[in-house]
Amino acid sequence: MTGRSLVASPEGIEKAGRALRGCCLTKTALAKELGISRQPVTNFFAGIAIDRKNFEDICERLKLEWDEVVLMPSSQPEAEVNQDTGTNINVLVQEVREKVKTNIQEHCGTMRVLDMSHPIGLNDIYTNVNILETITGRRRKGIAELLQECKSEDFERFGLGRITEKRVPGLEAVEKYTKLMIWGKPGAGKTTFLKYLAIQCNQGGFQAERVPIFVTLKDFAEDANKLGLLEYISQHLSSCGVGNTQVVDLFNQGRTLVLLDGLDEVREEDSSRVLKEIRDFSRQLRDNRFVVTCRIAAREYTFEKFTEVEIADFDDEQIYTFAANWFKNKDVKPATFIEHIGENDQIKELATNPLLLTLLCLVFEESGDFPPNRSELYKEGLDVLLKKWDAKRDIHRDKVYKKLSFQRKEDLLSQIALATFEKGDYFFKQKVAEQYIIDYIRNLPDANTEPEALQLDSEVVLHSIEAQHGLLVERAKGIYSFSHLTFHEYFTAREIILGAQPLEERLQNLASHINDIRWREVILLAVEMSSSADSLLLLMKERVDAIVADDKLQHFLMWVKQKSLAVCYKQVVVRVYYLCLEYVYNLRIFYQDEYLELADAFGIIDIDVPYLIVEDVHALDKKCYDLLYYQFSKSFSPNYALSKDIEYLLDYPLEIELKKAIQKLEYELPNPNQKQEKFKAWWKENRKNWCDKLRYAMIKYRNISHNWQFSDEQMEALKQYYDANLLLVECLNSNCDVSREVRQEIEDTLLLPIAEI
Repeated sequence: MTGRSLVASPEGIEKAGRALRGCCLTKTALAKELGISRQPVTNFFAGIAIDRKNFEDICERLKLEWDEVVLMPSSQPEAEVNQDTGTNINVLVQEVREKVKTNIQEHCGTMRVLDMSHPIGLNDIYTNVNILETITGRRRKGIAELLQECKSEDFERFGLGRITEKRVPGLEAVEKYTKLMIWGKPGAGKTTFLKYLAIQCNQGGFQAERVPIFVTLKDFAEDANKLGLLEYISQHLSSCGVGNTQVVDLFNQGRTLVLLDGLDEVREEDSSRVLKEIRDFSRQLRDNRFVVTCRIAAREYTFEKFTEVEIADFDDEQIYTFAANWFKNKDVKPATFIEHIGENDQIKELATNPLLLTLLCLVFEESGDFPPNRSELYKEGLDVLLKKWDAKRDIHRDKVYKKLSFQRKEDLLSQIALATFEKGDYFFKQKVAEQYIIDYIRNLPDANTEPEALQLDSEVVLHSIEAQHGLLVERAKGIYSFSHLTFHEYFTAREIILGAQPLEERLQNLASHINDIRWREVILLAVEMSSSADSLLLLMKERVDAIVADDKLQHFLMWVKQKSLAVCYKQVVVRVYYLCLEYVYNLRIFYQDEYLELADAFGIIDIDVPYLIVEDVHALDKKCYDLLYYQFSKSFSPNYALSKDIEYLLDYPLEIELKKAIQKLEYELPNPNQKQEKFKAWWKENRKNWCDKLRYAMIKYRNISHNWQFSDEQMEALKQYYDANLLLVECLNSNCDVSREVRQEIEDTLLLPIAEI
């Protein structure tokens, strides 16, 4: 190619844009690296001719071949000049983008949602979105397959929203498909993504050869003049100084990125007209790029030639990026929020939804922590999805189920939650969900009880709950679940506390699940939600004590009580201390970190430096248990550590006979300074005999580490007893409404044998 100026082709500009982002460069930074002004770089990405050397230098820095980027004279002559009007289209694009710049920035450059006190810059908070190229609700998978996808790290505490399909960066999907329909759940970030596209396009960072056109479809549909889409866009561009001829030239040359937001927000009476406008517009001006957003399950929309994708929930990286942006330069540090959210799986589940993540950030920003009553936080999140999100944006959706107030919607969801949770049905078929809805709405005033009418109404209600609130979600074709396990648990607890069945019966049934780990969160939430938790907590205490009714286990608890009586300290705390020590160092039911859970609840902070050092007996028994721990050390040689523990123990004022017994056992040990192999060989041969003598001395002189000879069933009962007590204590420590008398009664009788209660 000859001449001193070169122009990038539209395809070349797209390649260069991807390369620029891949190099983590801005146009300003690129110009600085090349030692040129920003103007040539801006013109390059705008498809305007620049000096050949600058053109080649830009391509070289971006690791592109210049002849693959340049617009050849023989190709696409209309890209340079419209033969009918004589317009240089590249210059026109640049001119129009400059004219609409202020309007785009004003309309798309900020966001303000929920209870934000002031708008926030979109670029300050924006987090890149991911796209699923397969619509989750259209997958043909069974319930067993869906359960297999849910990777469980803590029993059933799986993320129902986690999808195994490949995620594609949002910008990559828009580049890949010229006509794109993006579906998404309420609050998934669809509008924010489209606003980001508009800003990036107008700044030349994405689709630099096009002019962004952002249309809120609700505003278009409700415009009093009922204009066609092209006329509506022309009218708005004219306010920016763009003439009709220029608008036509842009569309005819395929130089626009048309962003149509919120198809689900269009009223039913306007729906047909708007759909026809979009279909005709995108077909007649097919050389342009189109992106439409809509809520999942809103209606059955189909646009020929459009590729349909779904906006994915946030993953961990996106959550942390959003939080880092939100709390930047604020009193609350991002790391503090991330640490707190990482410690609470239930709250973190909600953070996968950008709208609910925003709510969590707002709540956390107020006090640097989440509220102690989690049920109130969940209720606030549900209020956002059920009413506030649409109300704050002045969106009035079709009331396809007018007889369902917000209260009744919650009642319906609560009944579905309890019925499915009791069966362990985290996923349930559409027909099952519809039957639950039928059972509910047939009892409403003035309900049409004809079977056919009820069936039709149940289908409409189910799709409305999904589309309007996103609380029930179609996970595969004909299979539903709650959007988050947290909400499933919340509504289950709500039905138990507020349901129609006799309260005593509901509470008895809930208390019976005290050893079922999947009911743990439901129990905690029910305690928090009760106007008085006395009855539920006392029922739970009865269930806890009944677990260890076995005579031998009662004898064990009597030993725990006797050991605690020797100490002048709060008795329940001392009982916890000895129970946990005997568990960890003798019964070996669970590992040391699990021991800390119940101990921590009573202020026993460190197993090595116990909070209970008010009398030497506790520190002495702890050191005795340290020695007994070595009875389980089969596979390693504990020579140095064992010698040190004996040395520490002998520093205490021991009974003469116990001291003699320990010294005698110390003399039997080989020299700890000899080779590790020799000590290991001795330990392998003599460990059991040596430890048996140690245990005998501890039983005789310290009354610890008895050979309880529990059966497997008794050991399992003890483990269940520990776990149930831990849950009971967590309930007491929660932000629940419990009387002082009941709290004292439970604490005074915790870990006591039944005869002593």
